[in-house]
Amino acid sequence: MLLVSNPLQISSRVRRVVLVAFGATIGEGVLLRPRLRVRFPWKLTVGDRSWIGEDVWLHNQDQLTIGADVVVSQGTFLTTGSHAHRRDMALITAPVVIEDGAWVTARCVVLGGTRIGRSAVVSPGTVVSGNVPAGVVFGQPRGTVLGQRFPGAGTPAAGPPPAP
Repeated sequence: MLLVSNPLQISSRVRRVVLVAFGATIGEGVLLRPRLRVRFPWKLTVGDRSWIGEDVWLHNQDQLTIGADVVVSQGTFLTTGSHAHRRDMALITAPVVIEDGAWVTARCVVLGGTRIGRSAVVSPGTVVSGNVPAGVVFGQPRGTVLGQRFPGAGTPAAGPPPAP
């Protein structure tokens, strides 16, 4: 933690050495910026010349594969885990793959089971779940209600949330 998550400008090579020592597979010329968090290094693969930005969180409870020449920009959260929120909250995991040349821009959330295609760009603040085709610019202009958490539950009232 002292060497990988440290906010100081410790050499990217030192971060790489520490992550590899704990089982990560990291290619040549990879840049690992300060405040990087990696849950399980032994489930991480990063290809050559990729760039992992400042304050990126790799919450990889399953395999996380980042290809060559990939950029994962600052403040992005990649997770391979979730919970069975309609049942018993059991842990559910699924791998994430980011193919060569892709760019996941700032403050995105990439969920388990996602594959981002070769040279695709994910626009800032986007939540990604599923497949992003190769060579596209992918993004979401704004959030929307997707459905009810519990079957039979009524629609929540419109307007701001109640004051605490």
